[in-house]
Amino acid sequence: MASGSSNKVDDFHETSITIEGDHSTMVEIHKVCLPPNKTIFQSIKHNFSEIFFPDDPLHKFKNQKPSIKFLLGLQYFFPILQWESDYNFKLLKSDVISGLTIASLAIPQGISYAKLANLPPIHGLYSSFVPPLLYAVLGSSRHLAVGPVSIASLVMGSMLKEVVSPTEDPTLYLKLALTSTFFAGVFQTSLGLLRLGFIIDFLSKPTLTGFTAGAAVIVGLQQLKGMLGITHFTPKMQIVNVLSSVFSTTKEWSWQTVVMGMCFLIFLLATRHISIKKPRLFWISAAAPLASVILSTVLVYVLRAHTSAISTIGHLSKGLNPPSANMLSFSGTHLALAVKTGIVSGILSLTEGIAVGRTFASLRNYQIDGNKEMIAIGVMNMAGSCTSCYVTTGSFSRSAVNFNAGAQTAVSNIVMAATVLITLLFLLPLFYFTPNVILAAIIITAVIGLINYQEVIKFWRVDKFDFMTCLIAFFGVLVFSVQMGLAIAVGVSIFKILMNVTRPTTMVLGNIPGTQIFQNVGRYGDAKRVPSFFILSIESPICFANSAYLQERILRWVREEEERILANKEQDMKTIVLDLTAVTAIDTNGLEAIVEIRKMLDKRSYKLVLVNPVGQVMEKLETSRTLELFGEKGLYLTVGEAIADISKRFKIEV
Repeated sequence: MASGSSNKVDDFHETSITIEGDHSTMVEIHKVCLPPNKTIFQSIKHNFSEIFFPDDPLHKFKNQKPSIKFLLGLQYFFPILQWESDYNFKLLKSDVISGLTIASLAIPQGISYAKLANLPPIHGLYSSFVPPLLYAVLGSSRHLAVGPVSIASLVMGSMLKEVVSPTEDPTLYLKLALTSTFFAGVFQTSLGLLRLGFIIDFLSKPTLTGFTAGAAVIVGLQQLKGMLGITHFTPKMQIVNVLSSVFSTTKEWSWQTVVMGMCFLIFLLATRHISIKKPRLFWISAAAPLASVILSTVLVYVLRAHTSAISTIGHLSKGLNPPSANMLSFSGTHLALAVKTGIVSGILSLTEGIAVGRTFASLRNYQIDGNKEMIAIGVMNMAGSCTSCYVTTGSFSRSAVNFNAGAQTAVSNIVMAATVLITLLFLLPLFYFTPNVILAAIIITAVIGLINYQEVIKFWRVDKFDFMTCLIAFFGVLVFSVQMGLAIAVGVSIFKILMNVTRPTTMVLGNIPGTQIFQNVGRYGDAKRVPSFFILSIESPICFANSAYLQERILRWVREEEERILANKEQDMKTIVLDLTAVTAIDTNGLEAIVEIRKMLDKRSYKLVLVNPVGQVMEKLETSRTLELFGEKGLYLTVGEAIADISKRFKIEV
């Protein structure tokens, strides 16, 4: 580029010159620099830190005394130590109020969700006691309310019930549920410790939206058993089987159950609507489930002589969580089922918990550490499996109530756990006459909020492929099964990633008159092609998965441009400019593809020049000696400089 400069890339950064370009404007030609030299160890260290430590979690430890480092280490693993020294009575007052509020929701939901997982109701309360205590110590979110959730309960229940009947062999079923919870915790903790949280990103938002909506419909339809008082109900989860079971057992319908269920369902939906319209009245919907449980229990007790057709929860044993480590089973024919169920429910509960935590953290302008959240949720599930708890995570509905109630710290979880403890020790006999239909109404009310139709409309407007992914996940759950629907949706998401990688975007650039700006001619109407030049841009890394496609596509672009020039009788094309600004990485297949493209264009008397390769790409182009094929006039920093320099040297009128 500069007169007398060598062909070495290392010399490219040493000088720059100024030439006279179009309309007598001065265009400065800059040299393309190599990135700073790094040893192999430095490169590996940099790549490793970018992949696994993008948040640089150890930055607080730099230049600190050993005692401070020890304290920071404790605070890192036990976030409660970060704020406990500043805790005061004012914060406690807010946390007590919010803790009592979410407890009023957690108790009926815990009982309901345990039945959704085909477990005895008491395990829902157990799961609302130990896990929240552990999360308060290990979790980094101030507003996440921990306990059983509907989707994880449904997935666990449906996957286990396909192999083991909870009614015919309840002991084995409980063992598998606890073992699955343990494996869920191991998987979650491993992701956090190994900093592999990006794995859960394969559950894209469209996938989760469709899956959650489909699961919500299935959950709602399953509750028709309780809402109608049906005794013999299908164990299958598919929508056709559920509806068939509902209408084939009309003789079992109980009008008393239907009337009570509909009345309380309308009440719960009305309170939910009020709280949505007026967020300050959040406490109405928060208190409604417990109020429904109390009122329905009193009604059934008072009218028990006339409500024998309404089934009730029955006896619940008082007392703390019994140890259950001896029930964990790590051998036998069902071990694979427990592992698979644990991983699937673990991924879903992680995704929900972290998403909910980040949502409320953003509203209060603080950050949560995703990897620490994985460890916290994983540890509480491992510990929970040893204390008669099944899989738990952060609940959106309870966390929203916790947030609106004014929670300031994770102490609200401790208050909730203490309230559940009192219930376990003294209040369980009061639930004897609680009708199952109320639990069904509570679940239906909760899962209705999981159907986000507004998000589906947004997918349709913004990205049709995301819309299709959402629908596939939704109908996959309804038609096949919960886990099959999830697997299909994840497969579609991965297919989309592969399509983006293997079929990257390429475009023709043109100059916006009066500027040095070059943009897509198909997008900008005033962008004009430059005579004698054909400018292409690649917007993707060039790797083994797409190098052959890019080679074919670029040659096709050239052929189509030749046909266009011939049809319009324009000036012949002489130079192909390949803009690599958006190419963030390249491998050996990509390097070979560029060499092959250059050779094929040479045979057709075209000159190929490269523009603005980024650091890693530039480094590999130089290391592989690919740049030697292009010479000193084959590499430029910008498209404008390339055109100005080549135009002058070849006396081309631009």
